[in-house]
Amino acid sequence: MEIDARFRYYFQHPWSRLIVAYLVTFFNFLIFAEDPVSHSQTEAHMIVVGNCFSFLFNKYPGLGWNILKVTCWILAIITGLLAGKFIFHRQLFGRYLRLKMFREDHGSWMTMFFSTILFLFIFSHIYNLFLLMAGSMEPHMVTEYMGIRNESFMKIAAVGTWMGDFVTAWMVTDMMLQDQHYPAWGKAARRFWKQGNNRIVLFWTVLISLTSVVVLVISTDWISWDNLNRGFLPSDEVSRAFLASFILVFDLLIVMQDWEFPHFMGDLDMNLPGMSTTHVKVKLPVCKRIFKEEYHIHITGKWFNYGIIFLVLILDLNMWKNQIFYKPYEYGQYVGPGEKIYTVEEPDTLRNFNHSTLTYEWRSTNIDPSTNSTYVEQDMFLHSRYIGASLDIKCLAFIPSLAAFVLFGFFIWLFGRFQDSETFTENQDKSYERIKRKSPSEYSKEMGVTPEEMHVTMSDSLKRSGTPMLLSVDGPHFGATPSTNSTISMETQETHPSIVIDGAAQEEPAVSFDVHKLSP
Repeated sequence: MEIDARFRYYFQHPWSRLIVAYLVTFFNFLIFAEDPVSHSQTEAHMIVVGNCFSFLFNKYPGLGWNILKVTCWILAIITGLLAGKFIFHRQLFGRYLRLKMFREDHGSWMTMFFSTILFLFIFSHIYNLFLLMAGSMEPHMVTEYMGIRNESFMKIAAVGTWMGDFVTAWMVTDMMLQDQHYPAWGKAARRFWKQGNNRIVLFWTVLISLTSVVVLVISTDWISWDNLNRGFLPSDEVSRAFLASFILVFDLLIVMQDWEFPHFMGDLDMNLPGMSTTHVKVKLPVCKRIFKEEYHIHITGKWFNYGIIFLVLILDLNMWKNQIFYKPYEYGQYVGPGEKIYTVEEPDTLRNFNHSTLTYEWRSTNIDPSTNSTYVEQDMFLHSRYIGASLDIKCLAFIPSLAAFVLFGFFIWLFGRFQDSETFTENQDKSYERIKRKSPSEYSKEMGVTPEEMHVTMSDSLKRSGTPMLLSVDGPHFGATPSTNSTISMETQETHPSIVIDGAAQEEPAVSFDVHKLSP
């Protein structure tokens, strides 16, 4: 089964990808401004993530209970990292589901991160069990309530989604301007982008300047959305739910529009944002008497980019949940004339409010003795509306995002898995593992040949065996000039890994691309 070339040409076209990436950023700002929860003064709560936050950062009982709590979340983190690496990544995604995007160590850090969240949630309930057995410890039990106001949490989430969405959109822009998949697109912009350090300078200049403005506007309420739009096309809970649903769809579209989706097995790696390298490597200190190998933390541009997307997806899912199950009373809010929402900002009222006092009728007819004015005059007026739509109507908003999730999983299952006829890339060749662990000089000494002879021997053996594997050895080791052009067939990419022995200084190879295969 193949995807129509004409559809792929327009679906993955640079303009399509840029529009989707920047629309997500705009929609996240729009829903933050329209969401009445963003102005709520009640305590923030978020399922799973709220438990993890409370488990790590607050509700410490004191004395020996603090030691127990710290021990529990340390064990949860260690268990989550190990389970994420060896159970979820290696066994479930690698060997059982045979997903190409999780081959070898690809995507292991993101898997370990989400696995750690899962085990923090599990261990928080184990910790709660100890508190229940002790008795009279209910105030210190870990719940989804985070100990901060909804207004503060939503501001933090807005800054987080801005950073994630902007970095993602900027990385998409960077990819469009660096690659040659559509050579007729943006020729002048590409020439400027590739000159000197223009790409790096522009990235940091735009990121720092725009982020400073965004943080200032969000944290200080310098610009009020309700005063700005003055009730133009006010939203209700149904329209906000659909907006949150389409944000989820666009998050997944960013990943699905990648030229290498769903296998991500191409040999061209994108540069990290603001850097001139395609990956980050951190060498871990080890005891050589115990561990014979060197260990590195290796994060590639692809997983850095889409890892951020999935982190933002958590916040967007929480935003969608807020719109579906929103009820003004639970957030210290009430509905006034015209179905407009009012937010209570007075701390005393929020501590003692009930269904009878948190209504427009009561707050507009009763006077606060301390201010000699009605309570409603002290509350914040919002142009956002609450029409009391049924849960069935609001759940219709989940249909677009549900369809996107189904398509996302379908394409991964159909095109992103190693088939039974394909060789799984993990530990498929002992000679590959040996070269990967040893430098060329160590390998040649052990085999009793010179580096040049080793290169010829390996090439001849691969030709005789008929194995279409690419062996790329950088020039500075052997006095040759670095390769500037490398063409790899898609069949070779998807079946066999390429072996690269890093040199002291190297240039990244430019990969040719047959645009006629995509052009309509």
